[in-house]
Amino acid sequence: MDKLRITGNGPLEGEIAISGAKNAALPILCASLLTADTLRLTNVPQLRDVMTTQKLLRGMGMRVMTDNVHEIELTGASVDTLVAPYELVKTMRASILVLGPMLARFGEAQVSLPGGCAIGSRPVDQHIKGLQAMGAEIAIEHGYIKARASRLKGARVSTDMVTVTGTENLLMAAVLAEGTSILENAAREPEVVDLAECLIKMGARISGHGTDTIVVEGVERLHGAEHAVMPDRIETGTFLCATMIAGGKVLLRNTRAGILESVLDKLREAGGYIEAGDGWIAIEMRSRPKAVSLRTLPYPAFPTDMQAQFMAMNAIAEGTGVIAETIFENRYMHVSELARMGADIHVDGHTAVVRGVEKLSGATVMATDLRASASLVIAGLAAQGETIVDRIYHLDRGYEHIEAKLGGVGAKIERIQ
Repeated sequence: MDKLRITGNGPLEGEIAISGAKNAALPILCASLLTADTLRLTNVPQLRDVMTTQKLLRGMGMRVMTDNVHEIELTGASVDTLVAPYELVKTMRASILVLGPMLARFGEAQVSLPGGCAIGSRPVDQHIKGLQAMGAEIAIEHGYIKARASRLKGARVSTDMVTVTGTENLLMAAVLAEGTSILENAAREPEVVDLAECLIKMGARISGHGTDTIVVEGVERLHGAEHAVMPDRIETGTFLCATMIAGGKVLLRNTRAGILESVLDKLREAGGYIEAGDGWIAIEMRSRPKAVSLRTLPYPAFPTDMQAQFMAMNAIAEGTGVIAETIFENRYMHVSELARMGADIHVDGHTAVVRGVEKLSGATVMATDLRASASLVIAGLAAQGETIVDRIYHLDRGYEHIEAKLGGVGAKIERIQ
């Protein structure tokens, strides 16, 4: 099983190209089910979850062609298997995103329940509630969601909580429904906006995306299109935190400051000097960071997917930072691993108090989920001695060649067996 070996060796200097966003690519790949025509995607990240989604779509009969690793053509004319099996869904919860498109275009779908998840239960009840409001008949049998509808009907759907995948599933279902759908309490994340923009290119009639109320006028059919996946704001934020921890000056290309303003605000509060322009963000850090306090909330507030990286930064910062996690109930599993490196962190329920220490010490640590993996990697950049991060298959789900990108700006990091 692959591991990463990291030796703290001082400041980072240079440029990093940011990849396409995993959390935008996955729903957009699933949107290819909505048409028999070809959807051509560029800036697709080369990640394990993207490969799993392609495998799932191929298993349904989708024709998937790759011009190169970052460009994919998907043609849905020959889709003939309307089942998302447990074997694939258990490895990637985002597989639930085929439910809405399959039901909207074909009138039926069988999708395995995702099961548990390391960072929390993430239930799919809001997906089911919304589809039922659109007229779907849904039963849960033998661990599968079995859904039918001759044609979905436009409806007003208000979810009980803000859910990104729920909004995406219902948005994709609504584009082919008869009549108008109004999605209230919708997620406002940039990845939801990117999906909507792709659907509009395919002929969907959508307005309000980026707000908490999305209006969809259903159409008879969608057609093919070409779409470039948006840059990954979490990868961007992770490399910004890496520079804050290790020090130095790094230029991030192929990204946008407007998609992570809450993160940039906190980095400036911690002492980072940040500039941004069209398609780039530059960060410079020449001193020890100052501890910052934060609370995770749905976009546009501070993202839960950046909580672990900021905890690693706070661990070596000057002062004490208080972190409140409000999105997932079990997202502090990296705390015990950071403690192995000398971090001083006390957790009480959903709150973590991080007292900064001057230096972390290299240790063998274990990744428990995707973003926890990233926090351990960047902590290793600031640690004295050697850090081994085990179980990095989590990391490969969401970061494209992280060791090559960090190595390119001077980090001493390598993949080992």
